[in-house]
Amino acid sequence: MLADLVRTDRHNHRRIAGDSAEAEGVKVLARGHQSLIWSRNRQTNALRSSLREYYPAALVAFDDLAHGDCLAVLAKAPRPGDGARLTIGQITAALRRGGRQRNLQRRAEEIHTALRGEQLEAPTAIVDAFAATTKAAVAIIAELNRQIGQIEAGLSDRFEQHPDADIYRSLPGLGVVLGARALGEFGDDPDRYANAKSRKNYAGTSPITIASGKKSAVLARHVRNRRLYDAIDQWAFCTLTNSAGCRAYYDERRAAGDMHHQALRALGNRLVGILHGCLRHRTHYDEHIAWDHRRTTRAA
Repeated sequence: MLADLVRTDRHNHRRIAGDSAEAEGVKVLARGHQSLIWSRNRQTNALRSSLREYYPAALVAFDDLAHGDCLAVLAKAPRPGDGARLTIGQITAALRRGGRQRNLQRRAEEIHTALRGEQLEAPTAIVDAFAATTKAAVAIIAELNRQIGQIEAGLSDRFEQHPDADIYRSLPGLGVVLGARALGEFGDDPDRYANAKSRKNYAGTSPITIASGKKSAVLARHVRNRRLYDAIDQWAFCTLTNSAGCRAYYDERRAAGDMHHQALRALGNRLVGILHGCLRHRTHYDEHIAWDHRRTTRAA
């Protein structure tokens, strides 16, 4: 059937896109890096749930449970009683082992105060059981941190060697990691996307209009590349502090009634179109070219 389709309707179809080996390598590393981060998030969520049951003071002391400070202290004091007995010197030594180099004394005092705060106590048997699971979770998260760092280093090297890397990095908010994710998921075949709208549709940022009779609705796309959409959402958020044009566009959407994520999706859709133009014309991002026409239109 496919052969007959090509025989009779070849003129209606484009050739299948084929990415370079360099882009495929970036894609494999970017997906591996992202998967490890998602795994770490699951582990930290489980750890947070456990600490809430028997060690709430730890949650007061640490906001980021994957941070080296938290892992070092919890590895030394997995029980509330252990934490309350830690001296500032012991906490300082643990923070130093966790990688902290600055503000050691101040941070140690904050943790010391938090761990000695009042909290409800669970029975000893339950505390011992939770402490065992906490030590295991801390070891897993620490190893995930190491592996994420190693893959990120390899991803950075591989991404920087790609000929499109400079174009991706020229756009505001796109660093090595997000740039590599976008490149890996979009691919580097210049003929894959017929136009900017095709790239937006694949990214899942362009809306869908559903009409029936006199009624119509504009909805977000739910069938999309989850990894790519996640990268674009983070990218759009990062541009809010890196680009005056992006910030103005976001504020304009919020003023029009969009919720935060709706405005980010609209901004991401706009950024994908700008990226498509930069890749098509092999030019770097220019803030004035990207946004000045919108300022001129509003002024008029």
